[in-house]
Amino acid sequence: MTQVSRYGHMLKMKVDKVRMHVTARYKVEGSVLNDTVQAEMVGVETRLELESAEPADKVARLVRTAERGCFVMQALQRPVPIAATTVLNGSVLPA
Repeated sequence: MTQVSRYGHMLKMKVDKVRMHVTARYKVEGSVLNDTVQAEMVGVETRLELESAEPADKVARLVRTAERGCFVMQALQRPVPIAATTVLNGSVLPA
């Protein structure tokens, strides 16, 4: 929703109302007690509701631009490496 507002401003478009519904589906397998737990995101569904007097083709362009500029959506569509470090009492814990 932030990107719709941001890019709408850049494209000089007026969007009166934005509402986003997100459903994320996950599964978890393994055991916490056996240190084998593994979570996985299995899907995301979004529904973007907009109110605007702008023509539909301009709003469609805005939505495409906002999706390409959304860091979360892009991270889910094109995963990136994660470098994680945990520090306990000043010392790095082994992975």
